[in-house]
Amino acid sequence: MRNTKYDKIADVHKAPEDRVKNAIVAFLSGGVMGILGEGMIEWLCWYFHLSRSDAATVMIVTFIFLASLFTALGFFDKWVTKFRCGLLIPITGFAHSMTSSSLDYKREGPIYGVGSNMFKLAGSVIIYGIVSAWFFGMVRYIIGGIG
Repeated sequence: MRNTKYDKIADVHKAPEDRVKNAIVAFLSGGVMGILGEGMIEWLCWYFHLSRSDAATVMIVTFIFLASLFTALGFFDKWVTKFRCGLLIPITGFAHSMTSSSLDYKREGPIYGVGSNMFKLAGSVIIYGIVSAWFFGMVRYIIGGIG
């Protein structure tokens, strides 16, 4: 079957997508994530007398832990289908991708299952993040130097 013929058949059976609604939902849910993160930073600074930098680190670690826990409990995926990229774009999406790919292969054992599949989804994000950071760092160095 040719690709164009397949694409026509797939388009007929594809569920309709409301991109404007999805964008608004992702924007609002991402905003709520930002508000929760900033609120947690402010609370940590006030209650534990932490610096903003230390409070931000604690907030990020807490969000990573919660996203991994909620993925393991099975309801983070349901939230993602409702709130779209508002939950996936922040650091919680990275934690979700690592946890879900690890849990998919947990029956194969801790080494060949969890360990070898942990970075299956997140590996491409890491490698392209490192390569692009190096590339843009070199561009910045060539154009303006360091400092």
